[in-house]
Amino acid sequence: MIAVDANGADQGPGAVAEGVRRAGVPTLLFGPRMELLGAGERAELVDAPETIKAGDEPVAAVRSRKDASIVQAAAAVADGRAEALVSAGSTGPTLAAGTIEIKRIRGVFRPALAVLLPVPDGPVLLLDAGASVQARPEHLVQFAYMGACFMQACVGMERPRVGLLSVGEESGKGTPEVLAAHDRLAEGTLDFAGNVEGFDLPRATIDVLVADGFAGNIALKVLESSMKTLSGEISDRIRSGAVSGLGGLLIRRKLRKLGEELDPERVGGAILLGLRKPVVVAHGSFGPRGIESAVRLAHRAVTEDMVGRTASALEAAGALRSAPAGSVVGATSETSSDA
Repeated sequence: MIAVDANGADQGPGAVAEGVRRAGVPTLLFGPRMELLGAGERAELVDAPETIKAGDEPVAAVRSRKDASIVQAAAAVADGRAEALVSAGSTGPTLAAGTIEIKRIRGVFRPALAVLLPVPDGPVLLLDAGASVQARPEHLVQFAYMGACFMQACVGMERPRVGLLSVGEESGKGTPEVLAAHDRLAEGTLDFAGNVEGFDLPRATIDVLVADGFAGNIALKVLESSMKTLSGEISDRIRSGAVSGLGGLLIRRKLRKLGEELDPERVGGAILLGLRKPVVVAHGSFGPRGIESAVRLAHRAVTEDMVGRTASALEAAGALRSAPAGSVVGATSETSSDA
């Protein structure tokens, strides 16, 4: 069962309901009931018209507005009525609801927002994409293992190649945090490629790119904007005259195929790693196809036991914060602060 928050999507709750219907997996769908009637027979509707908007302070809103759809959906995951959460609403409230209600895996310092980028020869997983602006070396190490486990469980890569975003590929380049994380990852069990630079991201020279949320979010937005700008410019040039238009017709099929490969709706959005249940953050602009992909991504994360595999890998690598043996997953109380 997947809990889905239908509020906050740009195209409205109806588009979310249609995406849920297409996904065809059992769901608990939270939102204004009358707009969710097209969700299909496998969706159980929960009337939850209240939403937390982008301008609201996320943590305070999640703590005080228990009737909001995202809070109810996250609570359903926390109490076992659902196994994963999907939302196309504002990212801040989704991250806050996931962290407060579902909580972190025992021993994980902080969750990371991971984005599966549909680049040529990819995909490439980028994390952290903005859940935390700063990261200590031990955070980056955990991100690396969490990202590798996601690619194994949800993408089917047997041994993902992991890189650490820095200003040069030499091991001695980078911030003190990157240098320390590099040393620990080089001694670990991952297929660690060492430092990689920004231009390695669109070339897909690695499968998992690890960064703090500040650098990762900037890299993500530069890449997305560059791809969108370039695609628009190519379209404009093709339509600029009769000869170029004829050439466009000749390559239309190949361009369409490339467009499908690069379509972010195909991958289903970002996933919040490090929590006790999968949380997928679909882009607010997604239509039914993107919501369908997001629900299917959450469903695969559940069926492939992504969380359990992540916890085991972190424990085996000695990358967990000190926690009692045997209590990596499913603890009843949240761990202490990051301080």
